Amino acid sequence: MKIHRNHQPQARLVSRQGQFPLNIVKLGVPRLHFADLYHRLLTLSWPRFFILICLFYIVTNSLFALAYLAGGDCIANARPGSFPDAFYFSVQTMATIGYGAMYPRTDYANTIVAIQALFALWGVAMVTGLAFSRFSRPTARVIFSRVAVIAPFNGVPTLMYRTANQRFNQILEAQQRATLIRDEVTPEGEFMRRFYDLQLVRSHSPIFALTWTVMHAIEESSPLYQLTAQDLMEQQAEIVITLTGIDETVSQTIHARHSFVASEIMWNMRFVDILLKSATGGRVVDYTRFHDVKPVEEKL
Repeated sequence: MKIHRNHQPQARLVSRQGQFPLNIVKLGVPRLHFADLYHRLLTLSWPRFFILICLFYIVTNSLFALAYLAGGDCIANARPGSFPDAFYFSVQTMATIGYGAMYPRTDYANTIVAIQALFALWGVAMVTGLAFSRFSRPTARVIFSRVAVIAPFNGVPTLMYRTANQRFNQILEAQQRATLIRDEVTPEGEFMRRFYDLQLVRSHSPIFALTWTVMHAIEESSPLYQLTAQDLMEQQAEIVITLTGIDETVSQTIHARHSFVASEIMWNMRFVDILLKSATGGRVVDYTRFHDVKPVEEKL
């Protein structure tokens, strides 16, 4: 059986922003389902969310303005047939402003006002809840090195990458997992995208405040054992990193994720030291060199 491989530049399974997987097409799944509307509104960017709320506000008041106009001259002190006056009266009703200049003077207008007041109560509660949920979502300000490196460590080839907490607080009980994803063909000729857990030298940190260089020893039990850079490229390999912990400020679980494709794994390179000491003996972290690497003398 002949397997046709895609020789285009390697696609990343995990986006840099950690929002959603990239280059994945789901056939037969509706783009937007009403039951998933809440999740969609939470994941919208802030500019799009703000524009959506503004459009909802304008459209809603416009519809109620048309309803008032359908009742004829039913708003006191409003110009008969004036859409702007009906629109501004709708705005005042929805926002419960009540200047007193315009007011309903027919049973029809009072009925529409009662309906709009109920709708406004529901709408304000929903928008307030959505805005609060978006603001209160726990987020992690964790950065990952742009590249991972493979270099000798204690005489063993070791995969290493660097992470850091950008906030001036601590992440408690931080845990990291690394997973190798690569293309394989089974003895039966079936193509598969397989996942392999990478055993980390230290996967847990009780207090994550500064930087953390995560290591995976490439020993005989490692799925990376005896692989070369060319092998990783041919297998469309990707290393996916997930980090979870508890933010001490809000006491909520936070998470972050990142990935390294084969072209972002540097061989026979090592991260430069960024932990320094000040003149007074204090600890200094030089984040300007966080992503910098240097060649090692002993090559693999």
